This record gives sequence, C-alpha cells and structure tokens, in this order.
Amino acid sequence: MNAALIASLQAQCNGPRDGALLRFSLGNALLEQGDHAAAAEAFRQALSFDPQYSAAWKLLGKACLAVGDAAAAANAWRQGIEVAQKRGDKQAEKEMTVFLRRVDTDRS
Repeated sequence: MNAALIASLQAQCNGPRDGALLRFSLGNALLEQGDHAAAAEAFRQALSFDPQYSAAWKLLGKACLAVGDAAAAANAWRQGIEVAQKRGDKQAEKEMTVFLRRVDTDRS
C-alpha cells in the first residue's frame, strides 16, 4: 500500500498540485517506508515551498537523525522551533525542543 501511495504522490510532483503539502505527504510516506534519505529530501522540498511549515521541520529532523546526521537533525529542529514560536505552534515547539535536547545530550 505504501509503495502505491508513494508512486501516486511522486507522479503529482512538478504538476499543478505540487506544493508543500504534497512534498510533506511524500516525505511522510517515505519516512514510514524507511527511505530516510529520500524523506529528508522531500521535506527539504516542502520547506522550499513553505519555510514556515513547522511539521516539515520536525520530520526533516527525524529523517536526518535516522540517516545518522545528528548535526543536520539538530539544525532542522532549531529552525523548526524558531518557526513554531513565530507561528504560536506550541505543540510542535515542545516536541522539537525535546528532540533537540535528546540529540544534544547524545552528542555530548
């Protein structure tokens, strides 16, 4: 099922429906499938459409961490926290703060 969803989402990329939500959905499906590098790229593309998309920052951090790039994960969460604070997205801010604390603790 996930492969069919991914194929459907990829088919819509670069078309009239392309945008942050499509790329976020693709990244989420790829993340669930375990294709973390491709998921990270999809989240970066979502953020190129909408840099204020706090959920994309959150999952970009998760994807980066899953490929072993803790520094990129921490950077994504720092940017995501800043975006979430500006938007008043308290839940995303709290979640990314916890993730950032964990990754900073693991790197120390």
